[in-house]
Amino acid sequence: MSEPSSKGSAYWRDNMRLVGVCLAVWFVVSFGCGILLVDWLNQITIGGFQLGFWFAQQGSMYVFLVIIFVFAARMTVLDRRHGVREDDEES
Repeated sequence: MSEPSSKGSAYWRDNMRLVGVCLAVWFVVSFGCGILLVDWLNQITIGGFQLGFWFAQQGSMYVFLVIIFVFAARMTVLDRRHGVREDDEES
């Protein structure tokens, strides 16, 4: 009886680890690069814009979109590894 419980526990532990990593990356990019490191990043210019300004205005949104796709791909792998794939269900 403890087998399903330990499988579910391992799945949620891996799931929460993935969520934590995604949130940490998002925090570092949006808060760190957009607010804390803005003066240092503004010394670099890309396409006529200072890098700190770019991160504060657009970069964090682009990184957030990348995080969404990476999260979805990693969750598919995680679901397969733990045997909880949604596409295996038959209606």
